[in-house]
Amino acid sequence: MNFCSDNVTGCAPEILEALARANQGPAMPYGDDALTAKVERRIAELFEHDVAVFLVATGSSANALALSCLTPPFGAIYSHPAAHVAVDECGAPEFYSGGAKMVGVPGAHGKIAAAELDQVLAASGRGMVHHVQAASVSLSQATEAGTIYRPDEIAAIGEVARRHHVRLHMDGARFANALVAQNVSPADLTWRSGVDVLSFGASKNGAMAAEAVVFFDKSLAAEMPYRRKRGGHLFSKMRFLAAQFDAYLKDELWLRHARHANAEARRLSEGLAKLPGARLLHPVEANEIFIALPEPIISGLEQAGFKFYRWTEEGPGILRLVTAFNTDPQHVTEFVKTAERLARK
Repeated sequence: MNFCSDNVTGCAPEILEALARANQGPAMPYGDDALTAKVERRIAELFEHDVAVFLVATGSSANALALSCLTPPFGAIYSHPAAHVAVDECGAPEFYSGGAKMVGVPGAHGKIAAAELDQVLAASGRGMVHHVQAASVSLSQATEAGTIYRPDEIAAIGEVARRHHVRLHMDGARFANALVAQNVSPADLTWRSGVDVLSFGASKNGAMAAEAVVFFDKSLAAEMPYRRKRGGHLFSKMRFLAAQFDAYLKDELWLRHARHANAEARRLSEGLAKLPGARLLHPVEANEIFIALPEPIISGLEQAGFKFYRWTEEGPGILRLVTAFNTDPQHVTEFVKTAERLARK
């Protein structure tokens, strides 16, 4: 009954089976195998675009390596102050870029608005030798608040980025969750809206350890092979990363997983929102819930054995609950019923 994160889950059976199949016989190393080539073609088909694809094992490496290709050491990376790249990657974007500066652009519910970004970039000191130079913008999809960017919002940000000569990166650790929440295609949510590079995540949605850096502008990928190798993320046995993506994308497994996680999040949030004293901090649009509850309910849930994070950075009495591809619906039902019993007391 663990709602701490979608990182607490195991690996999807289909992906484990794919890893076992990939383990049979020899394969050329460092991505020169047939399975890696197949996955690269599949991702190009999925996004309806000629792309450069680089498989890595972690979201932090995907984000940091992608941003390092967009941002010089004297550059600035703009993101929401709560973005994963700004808060939870131990300075990896700064390290891999050789010293670029992270600059926060505040916004409601974890999102950057195009108008605010325009103002910040206009005042950034373009061409002034005393200032870091605006180079890239990074959007989290879904955001750290569990909200999503819609294509029109991304397009507006993309237009601002182009006007100020900066590149647009998307941290898609929960890209699948954001996608299935909308009636749009992967292309609509990325390059058609102005995204230059996507960190396409699978690890939070059923993979063991698999992420893909997808360059929609292939000219930006010129340094990526060397940066990936120098950063220690060029796997000799790349077929085992490719095998995970091969199974992940087959028969829409990734979309089915995300739909399940989102549906259970909606069910959980709707049940909890009815409790006296409950207050949702952000719209529940993907698979994360941020909710304020009375302390007796929170402590009672902890005593009943439920696992979750107290989200103290947003204030006292606030929980973050995350559902996943394999969240047991019965656990969601029991969580709500237990909270209701505690509320009655």
